[in-house]
Amino acid sequence: MIAPLESLTQTNALYLLTDSRQLTLPSQTLFFAINGERHDGHRFVESLYQKGVRQFVVERAVFDLNLDQKMPNATIWVVENSILALQELAKHRRKQFQIPVVGITGSNGKTIVKEWLSQLLSPDFWIVKSPKSYNSQIGVPLSVWQLNERHTLGVFEAGISHPHEMQALQQIIRPTMGIFTNIGSAHDEGFRSRKQKITEKLRLFTTCQVLVYCADYQDIDEEIKIILQPVNPSCELVGWGSAAHCAVQTHIDKQIDSTNITLTFKAEASVVNFAVPFTDDASVENAIHCAVLMRKLGISARELSPRLGRLRPVSMRLELKEGINGCQIIDDSYNNDLVGLNMALNFLNQQEQRSEKVVVLSEVLQTGQPEDELYAQIAALLSDKKVNQLIAIGAAFVRNQALFPENTRCYDSTETFLNNFDVATLRNALVLVKGARPFQFERIVNRLQQRVHGTVLEINLDAITHNLNYYRQRMGSQTKIMVMVKAFAYGSGSAEVAQLLQFHRVDYLAVAYADEGVQLRQNGIELPIMVMNPARETFDKLREYRLEPEIYSQKIFDEWLVFSEQYAEMSPIHLKLDTGMHRLGFVAADLPQLLDQLKTHPTLRVATIFSHLVGADEATHNGFSALQYERFMAWTAQIEAVLGYCPTRHILNSAGIVRFPDYKLDMVRLGIGLYGVEVNQQEQHALQPVGTLKTVVSQVKHLPAGETVGYSRRGVLEREATIATIAIGYADGYDRRFSNGVGKVLINRQLCSVVGNVCMDMTMVDATNAAVQAGDEVVIFDQHLPITDLARQIGTIPYEILTGVSERVKRVFFKESN
Repeated sequence: MIAPLESLTQTNALYLLTDSRQLTLPSQTLFFAINGERHDGHRFVESLYQKGVRQFVVERAVFDLNLDQKMPNATIWVVENSILALQELAKHRRKQFQIPVVGITGSNGKTIVKEWLSQLLSPDFWIVKSPKSYNSQIGVPLSVWQLNERHTLGVFEAGISHPHEMQALQQIIRPTMGIFTNIGSAHDEGFRSRKQKITEKLRLFTTCQVLVYCADYQDIDEEIKIILQPVNPSCELVGWGSAAHCAVQTHIDKQIDSTNITLTFKAEASVVNFAVPFTDDASVENAIHCAVLMRKLGISARELSPRLGRLRPVSMRLELKEGINGCQIIDDSYNNDLVGLNMALNFLNQQEQRSEKVVVLSEVLQTGQPEDELYAQIAALLSDKKVNQLIAIGAAFVRNQALFPENTRCYDSTETFLNNFDVATLRNALVLVKGARPFQFERIVNRLQQRVHGTVLEINLDAITHNLNYYRQRMGSQTKIMVMVKAFAYGSGSAEVAQLLQFHRVDYLAVAYADEGVQLRQNGIELPIMVMNPARETFDKLREYRLEPEIYSQKIFDEWLVFSEQYAEMSPIHLKLDTGMHRLGFVAADLPQLLDQLKTHPTLRVATIFSHLVGADEATHNGFSALQYERFMAWTAQIEAVLGYCPTRHILNSAGIVRFPDYKLDMVRLGIGLYGVEVNQQEQHALQPVGTLKTVVSQVKHLPAGETVGYSRRGVLEREATIATIAIGYADGYDRRFSNGVGKVLINRQLCSVVGNVCMDMTMVDATNAAVQAGDEVVIFDQHLPITDLARQIGTIPYEILTGVSERVKRVFFKESN
């Protein structure tokens, strides 16, 4: 059905989709078919309809109207431009919410400031923010669409590359407060001058009540007063810096591994002192932006100081890694402009571990400057920072090599560098690798980075997303999802998996111990987190990091109540009821006392009530599962009657989601199913394997019949054999029960049986039929050698295999789709 355009704002879609590969909950999705330079979204309309999508925005000039007949249940809005329609829909969404919104723009630091603000302000607000670096004409409306009634603060970043683009983003974000981070050369070619670019970025703040910026950037300070102030005279301009005219004067005192900062707010006649665990200019600047804005939001100096002291780097751009030949690698392969280069060089100079400083640098793109002027400026900057050697990559460097010292090595491309440069010449150096994205400098980082272990666990983030969406579809949009990320996210890497889950907006995370929750908070995770095994000695950490305890016994409840009396506000709790597992939880006999205490502590907030089915994965226990559910519902009703409200209820784990959908209640707990294992084996075909455990062949031996292999001479060869020693053992998580022919691995697509006992760091396998040589890849488990088969071989469960993979095994996360 072709729908009238004015009805688009009435869509009931939860998700706006522009990339068909990122489909989530088809029935709740509105797909915008965009006819772009590289891809035409209209090609995927029919396949998305077949997958369950029923709402589409298409472009009149491209869409085949005959498809309307093939999609009888679809609602289709035909527009002139899908991107403009997306923006108009986001504008309408934004107008529905009268909350403070922070808009951030600038050449560098937007994403870092956004992420830090989200962390710093999370105790005070329910925050909606741009995912990753969603700051484009498409990214901004997708970000703003996340707004809902729960949010009390928005934090969005906006980026532009041409004039007039910011006007559209301003109308979508409609910020009430703003941060202008800095100005650099990125996208200079799209503007007549640097001042025009500043002017265009300032359009974001035409209706702001407060604007925070560094007044030490003279061009920004001047343009704000010339351009923005007449247009928005009521906006409070909060320029900070070292100059006397600044509204907030700064005093910066750098120590060995931290920076002490004093902010003097002239209008308020107040002083704020704090320290941040950074000394590089970029981090200090970003932290001051955050601190000033926090004060303008009413955060007290007493609260501000400890929060800023807990800041940690956002894993996105500049990373320090161990390299080959005693080198250390500074990986800043995210982008490259002059301001960013200057900050990276400052960071380079702050590292005192190595005296030899080498820079691997790509062309600086899209500056709009004359080439000879630009590269003369780069040469002067490198000289000023006392760089010992430059390795320059790009045709422009080759053309301007005469501007650089004689020891400069120039290559016309990354490929040429990789094929010709002898990495052995880099020894005991500090190497900054900084390149624009088209140069794929991650390949250089991979070449220079130290290989510390031949065994890796590859984690497919696309598969995790697919599995999450599968369970979401089974449960429907009204049922919340708590995801278990305990035990290092079932061996997959807690912080990395949690970041993905946060991006996909799951409702809760659960960990076993407080330390796991603290690590997630320190890695920027802001989702609610339940701690399943709290202890009295961890209560301070629970409160500090906003972690929510599972209360499972009278003893732990009494201890929590005593601890809570010291504070006006505390995290909510989760009540665990033991309906039959007999592990943790309140039993029926405990209920009277529990109800009395809940009644006498009305300010205590119960977030959820839950229990655990004993045999959700076995049909033989169906009757007992039903009994557990009945007990749970009866006990929950008593608790709700005392509380006067209905906490979220949940009883299903991954197995239960598949076998007992009628018990889904308000929320389900997704554990091993997310990682690609369907323990019932009823829906295994619908899931994708997440992990691939790989190692390498260390050595190959050809042995005659009668020889023995391994400790205690357990492996007796009955025939001549080729024995491959592989770089994995029980210290890596390859269980000793795989010894003596029980375990099998894949080498060159051939199954090879374990010979003798599994050793601590190595295992020997019979690779007679595998045409093997040292260095060959060995697969321990993947989609062809399923983890369920390995578990069956040694009489255990997939949980044990996954969680047993040692943390010394390097995790490599990859995502094949954009």
